[in-house]
Amino acid sequence: MKKIFLHFVISIFMVTFFAVPVFAQGVKSAHVPLETIGQKTGITETNLGELVGTVIAAVLTLVGVIFLALMVYAGITWMTARGDDAKTEKSKKIITATIIGLFIVVSAYAITKFVTSKLN
Repeated sequence: MKKIFLHFVISIFMVTFFAVPVFAQGVKSAHVPLETIGQKTGITETNLGELVGTVIAAVLTLVGVIFLALMVYAGITWMTARGDDAKTEKSKKIITATIIGLFIVVSAYAITKFVTSKLN
C-alpha cells in the first residue's frame, strides 16, 4: 500500500511541476493551428452544458455496462451453483443489488437528460 501511495505522489509531483509548464508555453501559439485542424476534422465548439451532459452520459453508460456484466456473472453463478445454498444466496444478493443499481443509473440518466436539456 505504501508503494502504491508513493508512486501516486511521485506521479502527481511529476505532472504538476514538469508537464504543466510545458503546456503553458504552447498555449499562445497553438490556437490558430488547432482551429485549422478542428475545422478539417469537423470538430465544433460546444457550450459547457453540452460537454458536461456528454461526459455524464458516457460515465452512466459505462456504469450500465458494468451492471450488465454483474448481472451476467450472477446468473452464471446461480446456474452453476448445483444446489449449493450459499452460492445461490450470493447470486440472489448480487442480482438484487444489480437491479437496485440499474434503477439508480437509469434515474440518474433521466435526470441528467432533463437538466441538460433545460440548460441548452
